[in-house]
Amino acid sequence: MQIQFIDLHAQYLSIKSDIDNAIQDIITNTAFIGGKPVTDFAHNFEQLYGAKHCVPVANGTDAIYITLKMLGIGIGDEVITTACSWISTSETITQAGAKPVFVDIDPTYFTIDADKIEAKITSKTKAIIPVHIYGQICDMDKIMAIAKKHNLIVIEDCAQSHFSEFKGKRAGLTGIAGTFSFFPGKNLGAYGDAGCILTNDSGLAEKCKMYANHGALIKHQHQIEGINSRLDSMQAAILYVKLPHILRWTDLRIQHAASYTKALKGVGDIVTPLVRPDSKHSFHLYVIRTKKRNELEKHLNEHGIATAIHYPTPLPFLPAYSYLKHQRSEFPMAAQAQGEILSIPMYPELTPEQIDYIVVTIKAFF
Repeated sequence: MQIQFIDLHAQYLSIKSDIDNAIQDIITNTAFIGGKPVTDFAHNFEQLYGAKHCVPVANGTDAIYITLKMLGIGIGDEVITTACSWISTSETITQAGAKPVFVDIDPTYFTIDADKIEAKITSKTKAIIPVHIYGQICDMDKIMAIAKKHNLIVIEDCAQSHFSEFKGKRAGLTGIAGTFSFFPGKNLGAYGDAGCILTNDSGLAEKCKMYANHGALIKHQHQIEGINSRLDSMQAAILYVKLPHILRWTDLRIQHAASYTKALKGVGDIVTPLVRPDSKHSFHLYVIRTKKRNELEKHLNEHGIATAIHYPTPLPFLPAYSYLKHQRSEFPMAAQAQGEILSIPMYPELTPEQIDYIVVTIKAFF
């Protein structure tokens, strides 16, 4: 049996006629930039998610960068974030003119260790970017308490946490803004790059919308210099079609995760992902840990099961941040996880037979 890490074609087939019609409408109407498809998706997403404003942008990376810029973060500032994330989180801090300050991860949940944040705060610290990694939401109570104490801005990186929750509140709705990626492999994914900013702050929403559109809310009336970061109509139309299915798809991910966790209990030295109390994990990824990671990865691949490592190198150890001169001893949990984590197939369309095959193959290895 061959099992892909994520099967986007299977998802397409499940809603094929709606997707095909949406794409054809865009071509027929030659509505390639802006217009009704974009505004319709933005309105429906903010309504379903429970936010006042959705600002569509070209990708999730731009979503973070634009938010930082419009909050006035720049040269001389520091922004605290996690040691475990995709580089978009940290590179946008640098691009805004600030310095990324990394914090080790919680050994249980992989998210930023909230208990270690305060030790990294200086007079230059202006913001915290918690990343709800793999679909696991951060301890937002602790993070917001720290932010309030030190008068810091909180921007939530929700690229992997669409519809995750902590104490009944969805990811992205606790801080000043939540940034989202709709990269094809995300829980809600387009067929190319796409992203958005969710916020309940009307002033910030207007600034972000302006900056993403060359500094203008009305064509030719440029109030500021901005950038070109528009969500194109084709991607918006595809996301609009997918949106009514996202809650069911999220429930299926949670069900698949429960099946994995139950079946893998007590197998070898595998540690299955725990869910933070009072939270809803949307399982963008299902990440196990084992000291035999490389051997297991090879075994699964040889048996037709695709896997991935998210991420093979913690951010502080990347060559891009060698100038910060970090040592592994500063981030012991991230350093340990680096050699143990393995993502196994996770998507709504997984069948019970596929899950059984993956589990049996893992058990056979051990």
